[in-house]
Amino acid sequence: MSIMKKTISGVTYECIKGDIASQSDITAIVNAANAQLRMGGGVAGAIHRAAGPGLEEECRFLAPIKPGEAVITGGHNLPNRYVIHCLGPIFGVDKLEDKLLANCYCNALKLAEQYKIDSIAFPAISTGAFGYPVVEATEIAFSTIIELVPKLRSVKRIRFVLYIERDLDIYEKRLSGVII
Repeated sequence: MSIMKKTISGVTYECIKGDIASQSDITAIVNAANAQLRMGGGVAGAIHRAAGPGLEEECRFLAPIKPGEAVITGGHNLPNRYVIHCLGPIFGVDKLEDKLLANCYCNALKLAEQYKIDSIAFPAISTGAFGYPVVEATEIAFSTIIELVPKLRSVKRIRFVLYIERDLDIYEKRLSGVII
């Protein structure tokens, strides 16, 4: 597994192809959740299957969430201490979807700071079943995170875990072109 890395303003960004539920060297992973924080398909299904039934049990008391919101739970049977659950917008349905998607990254990082998390892994939020175009979603992810970096105290490593090779290529191209 090759990892593309780049350190900017003291934070290391990484892009890898893989499964978000098997990032054993990361403190918190981000779940591209559904409003009810249930198993579902895609990223949410993979995380819930790996975490076991305790995750869904803990999530029951936190649901429902709205697009752009984030909540945090324990990692249960995952190799991660925490799971941060974000509900991304449905492209073409949720109004101001760009702001809602940016809020996912912003709120996830706020929780990471609040819980003094040093490393966090994101999937490509909203780009699967929610239909957000990957190039636009990637730009929102990077621009939002880069804007927040000066405020980060705990988070020192941000990993993007992409399941599809084409998505990985887009993220790597964006990371290699980051200008601060």
